[in-house]
Amino acid sequence: MRLHRNLVFAVIDALHMIFNEGEYADKVIEKVLRYDKRWGARDRGFIAETTYDIVRWKRLYSEIAEVHDPYSKTHLFRLFGVWCVLRGIRIPDWKQLEGTPERRIKGRFDELSKIRKYRESIPDWMDELGEKSLGNELWTKEIAAQNQQADVILRTNTLKVPKTQLRAFLAKEDIAAEPIEGYPDALKLVERKNVFVTQAFKDGLFEVQDASSQLVAPFLEVEPGQRVIDACAGAGGKTLHLASQMQNKGQLIALDIYESKLKKLKKRARRNGVHNVETRVIDSTKVIKKLHNSADRLLLDAPCSGLGVIKRNPDSKWKLEPEFVDRIMGVQQDILQNYSKMVKKGGQMVYATCSILPQENSEQVKKFLESENGKDFEFVKERNVFASETGFDGFYMALLKKKS
Repeated sequence: MRLHRNLVFAVIDALHMIFNEGEYADKVIEKVLRYDKRWGARDRGFIAETTYDIVRWKRLYSEIAEVHDPYSKTHLFRLFGVWCVLRGIRIPDWKQLEGTPERRIKGRFDELSKIRKYRESIPDWMDELGEKSLGNELWTKEIAAQNQQADVILRTNTLKVPKTQLRAFLAKEDIAAEPIEGYPDALKLVERKNVFVTQAFKDGLFEVQDASSQLVAPFLEVEPGQRVIDACAGAGGKTLHLASQMQNKGQLIALDIYESKLKKLKKRARRNGVHNVETRVIDSTKVIKKLHNSADRLLLDAPCSGLGVIKRNPDSKWKLEPEFVDRIMGVQQDILQNYSKMVKKGGQMVYATCSILPQENSEQVKKFLESENGKDFEFVKERNVFASETGFDGFYMALLKKKS
């Protein structure tokens, strides 16, 4: 691979914004890719994937290069030099990369790879928490799986098109996609492509949604004609999946504390041809009270540590703090206690997170069921999804039923 100076400088710029200015990687990549309209798909792919790679392995590369926060330009080029050596890419004859110690880098890599927190490039606290929560064997496998690049997975919008037809439409646009066994609406891209520019996307024939995330809506067992509430809807990935499962019939209420996210959901719903969704901002406790004892089905896709989706958000390893994990567990229990009141007798509720920690998952459900508000519910089933077993995101979901 021949390195192009302008592309490498774009990567260095992106790393500076992510590491030193605390910006989110996905937003930085969007910004940097607008630098030069002449960049083709391969150039843009190089910038995005190289940046994400160095973000993913930040701790390991920093240890090898002996650099640390805040990263100067020189430090960032040293990280880039480590990336080149470990990828087997010839170091170009540029002054910024002069004297890159190739043999020393390989030696340090071999040495540090024996220690999990360096090998998997994670903070000490996260390594300790993962091992304590999941045990040494599962955590070792899981964090290794979370460091693999995430596949691009599409969810067919079955309101508009069957999966076989979507696959054919994509093939016409030079995008090869394969079905995944056990995931009825999912297609996995054979090679990474920008699917958002396709006609199929503009026509609302699919959404980009990880395979594990696609398991949540079916877990709720919705039926056409029901009143269904998605109480932490966000930008609505699972809301739209619920709408297609309801065949656009019945009432689907999407709630969130962020109006900006619900605006995105409305836009996506129009593109998807979904017309049974109504959005409401949770701007006071009245919003929830008005819906008490009214829902046939309730989805609580609760905010969480995101430890199941590190492969998709590698910069979260450096942004997440142990205090946040403790704090979010309080929020999760509050949501279970207060939002569960919207379920009517005989109705069902799913509590879901994109975390793999039992304390955010099964232990939260147990605590709720043992509480005053939880005594009206019975546990039906739960599912833990691990990246090390499926290759997709880590997830948790529990189905509870309100006694008649």
